[in-house]
Amino acid sequence: MKSINSIRMMVYASLFAALTAAGAFLAIPFGPVPIALQNLFVFVAGLLLGARWGVWSVAIYLLTGAMGLPIFAGGTGGIAKFAGPTGGYLLGYLPAVFVIGVLSEKLPKKPFFSIVAMTVGALTVYACGVPWLKAVTGMAWPKALSAGLYPFLPGDALKIVAAVPITRMLKDFIRT
Repeated sequence: MKSINSIRMMVYASLFAALTAAGAFLAIPFGPVPIALQNLFVFVAGLLLGARWGVWSVAIYLLTGAMGLPIFAGGTGGIAKFAGPTGGYLLGYLPAVFVIGVLSEKLPKKPFFSIVAMTVGALTVYACGVPWLKAVTGMAWPKALSAGLYPFLPGDALKIVAAVPITRMLKDFIRT
């Protein structure tokens, strides 16, 4: 029975990696960091799959993109993306999904706590992405925050709010 559950979770992790890739194609170019739906699927993966399998999902996504498949925002791929302005955000998905997964496993299964977990996850992505953006581009802090944080807060708030009913709908189908 344990191997069947492991196979099921591998399939779910792969599915969320594919959904994250699909979210990257829904991108709006916006300065050095595009607006995309990738993090919505990272958030939902953390809530539904938990820390371990959520991390596997994001790792599959990142490794596939690093190998050159055009699954990052704007239909790009390759290891060089990690050295560019968005590299910190991409790498930030790993600790973010882990934190969301841990919090979702520990906190009560209520919408408020899901929102808290995803908010902490979003802040984790920014904590990795904004300093990376600043370092790679040479921007001053105010400019890096204006280019890589402030414009994304309303959209991330909407994604977090949307993720709650999505997660509620899917949790009955995804058995962890």
